[in-house]
Order: sequence, then C-alpha cells, then structure tokens
Amino acid sequence: MAVAVEINELERKEVAKAFNSLMRKMRKSTNEEDVVNLKKAYKLAVHAHRFQRRKSGEPYILHPIEVGRICYEEIGLGPTAVICAILHDVVEDTEVTQEEIHEMFGDKIARIVDGLTKLDGLYNVESPQAENFKKVLSTLVDDVRVVLIKMADRLHNLRTIGPMPKHKQLKIAAETSYIYSPLAHRLGLYMIKTEYTDICMKITEPETYNDITNKLKDTEQERNKYIKELIKPLKKNLDLLGINYRVIGRPKAISSIWNKIKKKKVSFDKIYDLFAVRIIIDVPIDKEKSFCWQIYSIITDVYKPIPERLKDWVTTPKGNGYESLHTTVIGPGGKFVEVQIRSERMDEIAERGFAAHWKYKEVKNENSVYDVWLDNVRVILDNTHSDALEFMNDFKTNLFSEEVYVFTPNGDMKILPKGATALDFAFDIHTDIGYHATAIKVNDKLVPMGYKLNNGDQISVNTNKNQKPNENWLKMAVTGKARSKIRSAMKEELRKKGELGKESLIRKLKNLKVDFELNIDDLVKWYGYKSRPELYYAVSDDTIKVSELNKIKIENGKLVLPSKAKEDHKKQNGRETKKPKKQPVNKSNILVNGEPADQYDFLLATCCNPVQGDDIFGYLTSGRGLKIHRINCPNATHLIANYGYRVLKAEWTDHVGKDFVVDLLITGVDSGVGVIQKLTNEISINLGMNIRSFSIEGKEGYFEGKVSLMVMNKNHLNLALKALEKLDGISSVTRLDPSDN
Repeated sequence: MAVAVEINELERKEVAKAFNSLMRKMRKSTNEEDVVNLKKAYKLAVHAHRFQRRKSGEPYILHPIEVGRICYEEIGLGPTAVICAILHDVVEDTEVTQEEIHEMFGDKIARIVDGLTKLDGLYNVESPQAENFKKVLSTLVDDVRVVLIKMADRLHNLRTIGPMPKHKQLKIAAETSYIYSPLAHRLGLYMIKTEYTDICMKITEPETYNDITNKLKDTEQERNKYIKELIKPLKKNLDLLGINYRVIGRPKAISSIWNKIKKKKVSFDKIYDLFAVRIIIDVPIDKEKSFCWQIYSIITDVYKPIPERLKDWVTTPKGNGYESLHTTVIGPGGKFVEVQIRSERMDEIAERGFAAHWKYKEVKNENSVYDVWLDNVRVILDNTHSDALEFMNDFKTNLFSEEVYVFTPNGDMKILPKGATALDFAFDIHTDIGYHATAIKVNDKLVPMGYKLNNGDQISVNTNKNQKPNENWLKMAVTGKARSKIRSAMKEELRKKGELGKESLIRKLKNLKVDFELNIDDLVKWYGYKSRPELYYAVSDDTIKVSELNKIKIENGKLVLPSKAKEDHKKQNGRETKKPKKQPVNKSNILVNGEPADQYDFLLATCCNPVQGDDIFGYLTSGRGLKIHRINCPNATHLIANYGYRVLKAEWTDHVGKDFVVDLLITGVDSGVGVIQKLTNEISINLGMNIRSFSIEGKEGYFEGKVSLMVMNKNHLNLALKALEKLDGISSVTRLDPSDN
C-alpha cells in the first residue's frame, strides 16, 4: 500500500503561485469579504488535501485551484463560485465535514459545496452514477452554479486525463458524452462543449482524431490565406459602415468534422466547410440587428449565397440563448464558406453561454430563454422519480441540440426539440391540456398525436375532461416534461385502482377474522410482488382473486401460506422468468481484468462486432453473461455512463483467434459495367478475403455497396479499407456498425 506523502516546501510555493495568480486576475471582481473567504477557503483546502496527489504525481490542491480559474476566466462566474470550486472536494475526499463548511462560510457556500459532494453508500442502487447526476442536476433550479462548477471540474479532469488508466478514461469520456456535453450545449457553453467532444473523441477514436488533427495543421496556412482572399473584396464596403469590426477564421471542432464525414459518407478532402469566417461588430444593442443584416447584404453582393443555408438566430435566438446570423456562400475558387455575423455581446454569449447571458439580461429587459428551460427542468424535478435512470432519461430530452419553432393559434411561438410531437406541444402549453388532449390540428388539418412537428407549424388542441393518458402516450411523447407528466398521471391512476384493491383485501381479511397489518407483507412475498401497491393493483384488476384466500389455513389470526403455493401461483400467472441458456464461447485471445476471458461466459457484442485489435471493454449484463464491446460502439456511452460498475477492463492478447465479421459501406461513381467485378476481384483475389454477403445499388450517377467480410484482426481490416479506397471511381469506404444496416 502506497504511503501518503505530504507536499514539500517547493510544491507549496508552486501551489501559492497558482493561487496568487488567480487572486490577481480576480482583483477587480472581489470585495473585502470575498478576499477573506477566498484566502480562508484556500488555507482550508491546502491543509485538507496536503496528503493527496493526482495520478500525475502533482499535489492534488492544484486541481481545485485550476477549477476555480476555469470558473472565473472561461465561464465568467464570480468569487462565490470560485470559493466553492476551491472547496469542491474537501467534504468528499477529506476529513472536513459539511457542518464545518457551514460554520466557516455560511449557508450559501455550504449549500453549493453540498451539491458538489457525491452521495455516499450507493451500493444497492441500479446506477450510482445516475443517482449522483440526479443530485447535481436537482440543484439546477435553485443555484445553477453547482452545475457550472461541476462542468469546470470535468473540463480540468479531461485536460489532465493522460495519466489515468485507459478503462477509467473511457468511463469519464462516456459520462461526458452522455450528460456533460449536451448540458454544456444547452447552457450555451460552446467552447467548453467543443473541448468536451474533442477530448472524448481523442479517447474513443484516437487514430481518427490524430489523422484529422494532422490534416488540419497541414492546411492551416492555406486556410488563413483563403480567409484574407475572401475578405479582401468586402473590406472597402465594411469600412464604409463606420463601425469597429474584426474578422476571424476558426476551424470546426475535430469531432464536428468527424461527424460530418460519417454523416455525408465522404473523405476529409471532400468536406469544404472545415472552417467558419466570423465577422464580429462592436455596436450598441439597439443597432445590432440592423448592422448584421447590412453586413449580410455586403457579403451577398459579392458572393453567391446558398439560400437554404441561411440561419437567422438574430431575429429568433436559439433555445440556449445563442444569437448569430449564419450564411453559406460560394467563395473564391468555388468553395462553400460559412460566414457568421454577430455583435461582441452575441459573441460573448456564444462563447460563455449562461453566465454571459445573465450579464446582459437586464439590458435586454425580457424573459430569459434559460428561465423557460429551467421551468421545464423544474417540472421534471417536481415529479417524484424513484428511479434515477428514469429521471436521467427525462432530463436528457431537455438537452436537445436542434429545435423546431412552432406556433399557437394566437401566433405565440414555442421552441421544442427536433422530433417533438403534437402531444409534446399539448403538454408544453399546459399540463391539463396535455392530460385531456383528444384531437390535435396542425395547419388546420387533423393529425395523430404522434405527428412530428416541423418549423412553422401552427397547432391547436381540442380537449375532453374525460380523456386520460395511457401507456401508448409514452411512445408518442419525446420531451421530458410530457413523459414525466404522463408517467405521473398513470401512477396516480394505478394508485387510485390500488386503493380499491386495498379496500377489497381489507374487507376479505376482516371477514376471515385475520389482522390486515399482520398478514399483508406475507401476502406480498407469497404472491411474488415487490411492494404492497403492486399487490393492491393486482387485486383491483383481478390478476389475484381474493376468493383464493378462502382455501388458506388460518392459525391464531394468521394465514398459513404454503411455500409451494407461491411458486405454483407465479407459474399460473405467467410471471416465472426462465434464464436463457448461456452458450459459453472459448475465446482465449481476450483478457478481462488481466485474466483469461475463458473463465467468463462471454460473447462478442453484435451491436458493434469487435475485431481483434479494436479497443474494447467488457460489460457484465444482468443474466446474459459478459459482452465484449468496442469502445466506440453506438451503445458504449449509455452503458458506461449509467452502469460503470458493470464495466470491466478488456484487451486482446497476441494470440490470433478465428475470423471476425465486418460490414463495409462503399460509395463511388456508377460507371455501369464492371463495378461488382472490380470490387469482388480486389477483395477475393488480391486480398484473399472471404465475402459473406454483398449488395449494391445505383443512385443517379453513383453507387452504394454493402459488403460483409471475414477479417483476422484490425490490421487486416485496415489493409482492406486502404486497398478498396485506392480503386478507380471509389469515393469512400467506411466501416459500418450493425445498427447502420
């Protein structure tokens, strides 16, 4: 066991230097009380963390100081948040108690630190991660600083993740992709969201990440030269506006470029909008919109715009407060270029999101977009979620990245997530309208409740007080607000029916002259239910007939319940579940937690078809043994983020096992004759690989082919990818997950 080593004098000087640097940066934002509390928090944290070190070996206290700096410099939070950031791990990781924090710093700081402290003793819950996420997210409506400090904490952990073991890196990346990244987007923290997604990609797709990074570096000079060429003919007219402006060019996020490559099924060279040109103007708030459109006019007088790519978030800001005018034009050399036009205020909101928005809230004198969003979060929190995973799923639907803008019959605009349905709209207007919705019209035409809304739709809802939500409604609703309200209504309905069942049981037991409280819990166990309400409901819907109790023997006021009857009853009601027979597969070329995988009943996951050489992890299922997944499997983020305690470290050995199945998507120019022969010759004859299946379809000048191959390992697969890409007329060759087929 490692011996804790206290930080030495040299390290103390390094720590003091980091803290003093932070204090200098905050000088203009602090008053006398803030300075006292900052120094007090620093002194307490240095002492509490004195024996702790990070995986890199540096003193742990440098981490909370850096989290405080991120809160102040990169998110725009004030001194209180920085104090809490410095203290964010002391209760969780040291001997300091919550009561001591309250006594030293008062109620506000103590409450925020408590929100940042993980729950202890989460061993008997389905997902400890979800329980802790729920605790943190529950603070959103009271004090959003808890979430923002947590996001700064996660950002620094990602920036310094290198020394962590690979399996822990995967867990952190999965949690980040699952909740932190969409939450950063929802709070308008664009820069942080971009860094989250890029670092996560670096962990899960290192080869692709490094490939795109190198290509961006190689083309940097060319991009800068192109931006100057683009702006040159605009400069004269921009100068005539008589305002201060600046022009910058930024490459798109590496993860964003990769998503575009996958979505469009093209190579890096075919992605033309690798960067955006941003024109930022410094004008009074009341003139922002006018000048943005004037600049748009100057640009489109010189370059031809692509009309369908015009995005006006100046007139109608995004749901996360983002404001900007985007257009895509055909620039010099026929390249597509995205141009973003915004004010300095809009740019600060776009970069810093929530914190910057509140800075300008009073000036705008309108309801904050965050107020509307937080109201929806409050609705979800108001509904009792016994299941933290259920809460997380409801919450995640509020973290949408794309929106639809729809209207009430009176012309009021509502912003809903892309994919939202007519039923979601009904609940968004008012809970009662959602509960009692019967007929919904979109643009004066009757539509099903599950109709997906489009931009510009005008919706009216007819109601009937006798209408009630049912289980089918959950299949038609998308938003967390609608789904949580439907569940709440259904639970209430079950409770009411359960009350009738309870009354029936009480009457029956009274007639049998046995005590209700003495027997009810035995009956719950005997019938195989988890709780009293489940038993009451089973009685109310006649799954259990109270007349059966007449056959049971009674001794001294208690029912004598035979043990065999319980099993017989479960079988009669079809509630006995047979565990599927496990088919052990001996694949000794995999190690799980450093030991041969032969000792496990394991299978390769069919959702991602890992091949030898892929980065992998093991997931211990409930009842179906161990599944081996690729770390970039479509299901990996959900599994690792919610069930991290079931994830095991897995890796390949040098031993070569049997062949693996891989699906490829091949696109290219449809030259008519010989395409199939060219592909099959390359695969079968030149590469010597077996083809399991092959399909091809011509589409107006190009073809799309899907081929299933047998490969020995990842190197074998990469050989095939490169060989096929080199063939004449082939545009792209990509590996498919089974879910893409």
